[in-house]
Amino acid sequence: MTEPAGIAEFSRPVAADAIGPQRQTREISADAEERRQLARRFALLSLDRLEATLELRRHAGEVIRVTGRFAADVVQSCVVSLAPVPAHIEADFETSYSAAAAESAEVDLDPLGEDAPEPLVGGAIDLGEAVAQQLAVALDPYPRAPGVAWKPDEAGESGEATVRRPFAGLAALQGRPPKKGSGGE
Repeated sequence: MTEPAGIAEFSRPVAADAIGPQRQTREISADAEERRQLARRFALLSLDRLEATLELRRHAGEVIRVTGRFAADVVQSCVVSLAPVPAHIEADFETSYSAAAAESAEVDLDPLGEDAPEPLVGGAIDLGEAVAQQLAVALDPYPRAPGVAWKPDEAGESGEATVRRPFAGLAALQGRPPKKGSGGE
């Protein structure tokens, strides 16, 4: 997972050369300003906590594997009512990096296989950006406040939604009663 150009809200770079075959553990957390910037990036009302514990290790073939767990407290906006929707997110993840990934232009995708390693950018891995991207994937794409239901159209007396027909308004403008089934009955 490479860092998008110009974005470094939560940057924790680690030189790839400093990672050996022995497991290294890193704990990182975003400060208030970093959380504010990430909240803006991900269209959150707030990001009150973002912490991660990560393990780094170099494997055969010069692949660096990062495994970790992050925890975040977020507040999203309800897609129906726009009310604040707080959520606690915890997730495990694993990703890998390789200098060879940047050189390889041809990618062989196997939907059941392991993900290809991410390229190393500038000889380093940005652990903060890796965690931020994992947070983005874990966010609820359609947060809904408790008790809020989606009503696609106003309900009729029977409780079923009325169907609006696009040409019913045109019939009314021409002074004709709408045809049966055109939504104007």
